[in-house]
Amino acid sequence: MAGLAATLGSGAMTNSIEDLAEAEVMIVIGSNNTETHPVIGMRLRHFARYRGTKIVVIDPRRTDLVEESALWLSPLPGYDLALLNGFAHVILKEGLQNKAFIEEHTENFDAFKSVVEKYTPEYVETLTGVPKDDIIKTARMYATAKNAAILYCMGITQHSKGTDNVKAVSNLALLCGHLGKPGSGVNPLRGQNNVQGACDMGGLPDVYPGYQKVHIKENREKFEKFWNASLSEVPGLTVVEMTNAMHDGKLKAMYIMGENPMLTDPDLTHVEESFRHLELLVVQDIFMTETARMADVVFPAASFAEKDGTFSNTERRVQLVRKALKEPGTARQDWDIIGGIAAKMGHPMPYEKAEDIFDEMRKVTPQYAGLTYKRLGMNGLQWPCPDETHPGTPILHKGKIARGKGLFAAVEYRPSAEVPDSAYPFILTTGRDYYQYHSATMTGRVRLLKEYCPESFVEISSEDAGKLGIQDNDWVKVESRRGHVIARAKISDKVQRGVIFKKFHFAEGAVNRLTNPVLDPTSKIPELKVSAVRLEKYNGPAVEPESQGMCLM
Repeated sequence: MAGLAATLGSGAMTNSIEDLAEAEVMIVIGSNNTETHPVIGMRLRHFARYRGTKIVVIDPRRTDLVEESALWLSPLPGYDLALLNGFAHVILKEGLQNKAFIEEHTENFDAFKSVVEKYTPEYVETLTGVPKDDIIKTARMYATAKNAAILYCMGITQHSKGTDNVKAVSNLALLCGHLGKPGSGVNPLRGQNNVQGACDMGGLPDVYPGYQKVHIKENREKFEKFWNASLSEVPGLTVVEMTNAMHDGKLKAMYIMGENPMLTDPDLTHVEESFRHLELLVVQDIFMTETARMADVVFPAASFAEKDGTFSNTERRVQLVRKALKEPGTARQDWDIIGGIAAKMGHPMPYEKAEDIFDEMRKVTPQYAGLTYKRLGMNGLQWPCPDETHPGTPILHKGKIARGKGLFAAVEYRPSAEVPDSAYPFILTTGRDYYQYHSATMTGRVRLLKEYCPESFVEISSEDAGKLGIQDNDWVKVESRRGHVIARAKISDKVQRGVIFKKFHFAEGAVNRLTNPVLDPTSKIPELKVSAVRLEKYNGPAVEPESQGMCLM
């Protein structure tokens, strides 16, 4: 985020889940949190019903949280940036900005102001399809609230302009001074379990633990000393970049832990071809996933309940996890497997238990320096926690922006990499289901969850279905420039005309055979949320999934 989380490199929530109760207004954009973050979604329902919080839901698809919302804005997929700039235009035109905050705590305001000048409500309505009156009402609600928070998720980030989308969110918070206090802030909700912890610990290609850049000599020398190894100054590759490097023969071997790219990555036909070019594929997982079936070596790992360690959640809370069950069969804890391989390769690691690794993490990661297993206890602590007397940090940017001054970003709307045309007239967007999780590696093995949601349907509006002669539960063929899938149709009032929606949990009719691998130039995240497709009734032989039935949600 411009001038905010980019300073920390984390993309973490600036505020705590609990203090969101202090928000008078909450904008939830690109986040179906009642299904994908149900604990937070339950809190938001409670805030709306019993605390009077006014929630504005911004999503192309009607989500369950709309039931609790004061307002629902439904832009076409890919137009979030134009809408956010439209809010800023209204706030500036009506003089609702926090002038004192802007003057004291921000920079580059004039450039930002110049860019948003043309995003009038009338112009934004022509782009997004959102009525101008709703744009004005939302802007006024957010700007005039004592405390207002923004929550977002992958509906904002999984675009070829996702970084600009996030900067536009940041601009809005800076414009109104909704930072550094309870019930406010910019709050990205992490998409998977312990993503925050993985990023904190250097699970990104350009940083060491604590978001310390690999190209900075002092950082590299520090970690070389701790790890007794020579380290490269060249940042690594992101997921899609690795896939392309495999395909081109530049990447010969891959080691995958707890990830199932053969279901979750875009353009799966290309992904599968790329994996077949590898000389060695090693997968470390708890089940034989679609990716593990392609591996040369599979290491059986321990599940979360079978290992010690810490998890860092979406609000930066580091939580202690204790082993409840013995690892089954020959399964071993992740660090133990990695340590064993390192020893065989001539680089023994001096760890006897997970806590030894955490102690090293504290020494090399400034945000974690004050955390210990004893201090984490039952409730955990939120980083940054620089020393053992520090209570943790529930709210970031309190009193002062972390980078010194918050940087306004002058970001312009630009179209998605693919837009509908005569050959591919529909926009495909993707998401999750309440009853399944990510690639269904675990939830797909739970009988009751499979009964509730055993397969992925193509949601289509009744208007589009009528024009195409499609009835509920018909088989349909969905085709993009990268491939096609066969699935059942579900006529739904959740999607608007010209848009179809499909969940990505299932290998049968895997939606990521259709999605676009084009990358955001900065974050290198693929554009999973917008793909141009065509749709037709399928009259070929039935393609029955393993189980039948309708998702009940």
